[in-house]
Amino acid sequence: MKSNILIIEDNEQNLYLVTFILEKYGYTVIPARNGQAGIDIAKENCPDLILLDIQLPIMNGYDVARELRKILGDAIPIIAITSYAMPGDREKALEAGCSDYITKPINPDTFMTNIEQYLSGPSSSGEKAA
Repeated sequence: MKSNILIIEDNEQNLYLVTFILEKYGYTVIPARNGQAGIDIAKENCPDLILLDIQLPIMNGYDVARELRKILGDAIPIIAITSYAMPGDREKALEAGCSDYITKPINPDTFMTNIEQYLSGPSSSGEKAA
């Protein structure tokens, strides 16, 4: 069974790149363009993993992570994907409820290795989907 991954990202190019990589590996992607939409979609679809931008319209990613943890608990991993890479930014994301933190720009060669540890989806064996 394919894993469903919710991507909460407002930047079209970042959303395209992450979606392209995930779909190449056989995952189903559910996009959300702002934090409130992401929360609503997460409640309706119960994804296997949430990839969360921090700098979002309407609600920032820290507030989104806190709200998702209140609603969904700790069962679903939330990975912050952000350009915030200053000292303390990683800790701030983890304190808000994120399970991990990946800085932008993402490295397509290592991206899947970074997130597959949180998934038991189609390519958890390390093989690419055809």
